[in-house]
Amino acid sequence: MTGQPQCPSVIEIVCEGSPREMGRAQGVAAKSKIHAANQAIDALEAFQLQQPPWLPYRAYRFLAEHKAARLLAEPLGRDYPAMMERLAGISEGAEVTPNKILFFNAFEQLLSSVGGCTACPGACSAVAVRGRRAAGGAPILARNFDYLPLAQPFYMVRECKPRDGFRTLEFTSAPLLGAIDGMNEAGLCITYNYGFTTDLPSTPAAPISIAISEALHRCRNVTEAADYLESSPRWGGALLMLVDADGDIASLELSSTRSFLRRPAGGENILHHSNAFSSTQMQDVQIAMDAVYTDSAPSALRGRRLHDSAELRDQRFRDLLSGETPLDCDALTAVMADHGPDGIPSDRTPCVHSAYWNTTACIQFLPKTRRMRASFSSACEACFEEIGF
Repeated sequence: MTGQPQCPSVIEIVCEGSPREMGRAQGVAAKSKIHAANQAIDALEAFQLQQPPWLPYRAYRFLAEHKAARLLAEPLGRDYPAMMERLAGISEGAEVTPNKILFFNAFEQLLSSVGGCTACPGACSAVAVRGRRAAGGAPILARNFDYLPLAQPFYMVRECKPRDGFRTLEFTSAPLLGAIDGMNEAGLCITYNYGFTTDLPSTPAAPISIAISEALHRCRNVTEAADYLESSPRWGGALLMLVDADGDIASLELSSTRSFLRRPAGGENILHHSNAFSSTQMQDVQIAMDAVYTDSAPSALRGRRLHDSAELRDQRFRDLLSGETPLDCDALTAVMADHGPDGIPSDRTPCVHSAYWNTTACIQFLPKTRRMRASFSSACEACFEEIGF
């Protein structure tokens, strides 16, 4: 890519107090973004494609919000009551109905509920290093969030200071209750890559982003977080990278009904993943390897093999990360900004550029020093802003 790097501002919102007070603080601070996101959804092709041709759009949107409330309100109240209180606070602060906030938080479940699969639109990559593979020995976690550029203006970093639980720094989107990625004051870090799964929970459940936020408030280390996340009710597929201040690293593969925890092989000090499961038990509930996007998918994806991007990005990471060279933040930035052996960016390269999704945010966590670096940009144009506790 050419030109001078751009440095979009990383917006930090401080949410403090009771769950409702925390939600209200988010709603007030992010009000304009929440209202803008509410309008942006109308332009999303994936959402438009689910509209029956006989149903007026306003009625379709109303029914979608009603369905979201039906899907999410009960499991939130049952499994995550503090998040239900936070939702009420966001609604009050942003001056929107609770159903609109529920709609945003259940959006991917709504899109994936047709046909019984939870295939989310997105890519994403994560790399964790420690010990001999980390310059200086302290662990580092680097991650690209590959998503729709339409969503980029609504990103933010929020600092949460709950009355009970660990303080956290969380990368999220203005209307969301949960976290996409985050770090807590104990040094536990979690990043979220989407998985493409076919199994559904026995009853409606909350999205994985809410379980991530709860884990960050509750857990000190990788072991505690993995135990919590594996036992938590959830809806969706994910590959979560877990890193803590002591240098434990793990890749947690999740679906609505299964889980698998992968740690580095003996003597190794590095892990990476994109969007494809590694274990056979998880592959059993993964969308078939030869699956192709059909005419019901957004036009830019039709006819393409779903797993093509993940397979090729995983192979590129294996090539880039082979050997024993220690990596610092700059070296990991270069890895995440890679455009493939021929230097041509695409949806098959670590730094994703395509007609549909792109690398829209880059995050690095340094758990030993409780620092977080974020850039709301492509990896090849990253200009990090550093924050911490």
